Amino acid sequence: MSEKTRGYWQAKAKDAKIRTKAFIEGEWVDAASGETFETINPATGEVIAHIASCDKADVDKAVAAARRAFSGTGWSDLHPTKRGQIMVNFSRLVAENADELAVLEVMDMGKPISDATSIDIPAVVNCLRWYGEAADKVLDEIAPTDAGSLAMVTREPIGVVAAVVPWNFPALMAAWKLGPALASGNSVILKPAEQSPLTALRLAELAYEAGIPKGVFNVVPGLGHTAGKALGLHMDVDGLAFTGSTQVGKYFMEYSGQSNLKRIALECGGKSPHIIMDDCPDLDAAANAAAGAIFFNQGEVCTAGSRLLVDKKIKDKFLAKVLEAAKGWIPGDPLDPKTNLGAIVDKEQHGRIMSFVEKAKSEGGKLEVGGSVARAESGGYFIEPTVFDGVTPEMTIAREEIFGPVLAVIEFDGEEEAIEIANNTIYGLAAAVWSKDISRAHRMARALQAGTVWVNCWDPTGDLSIPFGGYKQSGFGRDKSLHAFDKYTNLKTTWVQL
Repeated sequence: MSEKTRGYWQAKAKDAKIRTKAFIEGEWVDAASGETFETINPATGEVIAHIASCDKADVDKAVAAARRAFSGTGWSDLHPTKRGQIMVNFSRLVAENADELAVLEVMDMGKPISDATSIDIPAVVNCLRWYGEAADKVLDEIAPTDAGSLAMVTREPIGVVAAVVPWNFPALMAAWKLGPALASGNSVILKPAEQSPLTALRLAELAYEAGIPKGVFNVVPGLGHTAGKALGLHMDVDGLAFTGSTQVGKYFMEYSGQSNLKRIALECGGKSPHIIMDDCPDLDAAANAAAGAIFFNQGEVCTAGSRLLVDKKIKDKFLAKVLEAAKGWIPGDPLDPKTNLGAIVDKEQHGRIMSFVEKAKSEGGKLEVGGSVARAESGGYFIEPTVFDGVTPEMTIAREEIFGPVLAVIEFDGEEEAIEIANNTIYGLAAAVWSKDISRAHRMARALQAGTVWVNCWDPTGDLSIPFGGYKQSGFGRDKSLHAFDKYTNLKTTWVQL
């Protein structure tokens, strides 16, 4: 098979079919208001299309369709094996249309095509298939009782689920919600980020083609303060799963309290510490991991290793290796398979990242590399990989989530101080420790306040069998693994006196 070149991907992008309407009850529909919003190619700054801008009226329509589907299509009562087979068929269709989905993802949010084809879309396929295969593997329970009683504990789908997902991994974050929500028998309304609606709309079409009934999977593109808020406040939405910023996550908590106390699951921000101890077993591997942890996906990753904590005994030596590794991350055309650092998602986020760079300079951070706009002639939104040394825990770039390719290097003296600095944050999504002392590694992993701790690596696998989620203001509830079913099912106890 011939290698897919930049020319191949450019042609795919040029010929891409763009779906611009909402998908409700198996039909493409305009927003009731007739309003649209622009979706922009961040690599060029050019408008891709005008997308239906859904608001409360459209959300009402989608929720009503989802409720009818939940009550009337038989999806929720279908044998789990049959439901799982349809989910596996859905995953197969995604795989068959992988190139199209990858191009849409790149056009919409600027990630490198090499990542979209090797990571994002294969992970979507794997996720949908995994939950399809798990649909009939989650067993109910019989509780221990005396001989005169029978106590059954069964799982039931919660009903109508809203999924509000971010722009950094648009298709994959959707799949993380869709997989367990659909497999457990719910109906879903997906609200993609306004920066990246294209793959969500295509996924809905493929789901319908796979055999998922009308109304079971709906997509309402729109703005957060209209469509997103309407879902959060809707009295007939039973649960809402959100991935995005902590501030917006708090809004959804408020909306739940103001409406029907719908179940909320949040995967929010992060400021993950990447800790390099003085006995790090492989400084070169750790340096490459540190660069990848912050520059992969342009740093637009909730678990980005944005705080690099290094023992002062090895700081200078290790920093030199990180700066050398950073040279391998070069902003380029996202449709070029050789590119490993793509475009920032939009002009607003680009400006926000650059404001953090300027703030770091003004607060005394030492700029070691980068810090400038890149590829300005393209019309797109690119930033050089950026590293600041001399950062203290009080500085803004050590505390706030930047969501860009900006690394803050913080020196520490010994294990106790490393833990203190690492935990000195409102977030608790992920962390890593590099040490050849297994006792120390276990001790530190236990002390770190994070939902995931890696030892001598950084995010090495997309294994669906492990849960993903955070502590503190990084949210609650877990994506991935069988634990994700907890968000989308109710437990019912049925006691029978024999």
